[in-house]
Amino acid sequence: MAKRFENTGESRLISRIESSKELERRRAIQAVGDVVEPLSKSIANKLVENELVETANKNSLEEQLAYSLDKLNRADDFDIDFQVAPFRNVVKAPHIVSLYVTAFVIEHLIKHKDIIDIYGSDEEIYATIHKQVARHLVV
Repeated sequence: MAKRFENTGESRLISRIESSKELERRRAIQAVGDVVEPLSKSIANKLVENELVETANKNSLEEQLAYSLDKLNRADDFDIDFQVAPFRNVVKAPHIVSLYVTAFVIEHLIKHKDIIDIYGSDEEIYATIHKQVARHLVV
């Protein structure tokens, strides 16, 4: 059951906080469209460099990450929430782009024919991806 606020000032403040979080989320998702290629390349490089992903074809890894970012840019809220739901608790305050790509790597990329294996914990994969997202997007 939702919490009921008797004080309208408190209610407005909560509403503003939620609205600003939603606006920040939408801006981050929209900003991905401008940096799909460089972001996918840097994420792929770091995942391979940090030995979190072993692949037979690094270009294929970049293409798959670009596909994921492009899909995120076009997805509706339900699809995004559905994709990230199992990983919501990886970190305390996750960035939506980093979380979405982490979920893609862990759940979908492992099944790709050019990916040999994925190593490391969910947190390590998220941290590696988030560092690259923070470099390319204003976080």
